[in-house]
Amino acid sequence: MILPSSSIRILGIDPGLRVTGFGVLDKVGQQLHYVASGCIKTPDGELPERLKAILNSLGEVIAQHQPQQVAVEKVFVNVNPQSTLLLGQARGAAICAAVLANLQVAEYTALQVKQAVVGNGHAKKEQVQEMVQRLLKLSGMPGPDAADALACAICHAHGGMGLGALATQGFRVRGGRLV
Repeated sequence: MILPSSSIRILGIDPGLRVTGFGVLDKVGQQLHYVASGCIKTPDGELPERLKAILNSLGEVIAQHQPQQVAVEKVFVNVNPQSTLLLGQARGAAICAAVLANLQVAEYTALQVKQAVVGNGHAKKEQVQEMVQRLLKLSGMPGPDAADALACAICHAHGGMGLGALATQGFRVRGGRLV
């Protein structure tokens, strides 16, 4: 599909050590068009091999779909510090895949993503899946990891990095508000 010059292709990433979701959409004017989505499942085994799988697989997604910008969900601090560290490493591999392709990376908290897509920063996964399906006019409901990645891309399209009315680069979120 040949896109108008006013369009932008966004790759959303929901990082995870076991499953990393990805979603690609095009923003043409104010309209969003679904391109692709899926999950990268890492093999059981040692951490370096799992990180390599994330890096290589996202590199393939980037090469195939040629996004212009990338949006990644930020890590939340978990009850289990070891899980938080592992998730952070998976997120690092995802960011490295984008940076190696010379792409800008925007980062959003889960609260920001849910607020942008559902209108409620504390929405449940099922609500995110349903709204992603509606917003992108999908025939079926995407899986939870792919839906989260698409939601991250939608969040970016609606307000991140100068794409919408609100440029968020250089700001921080405190209490659900940009400061």
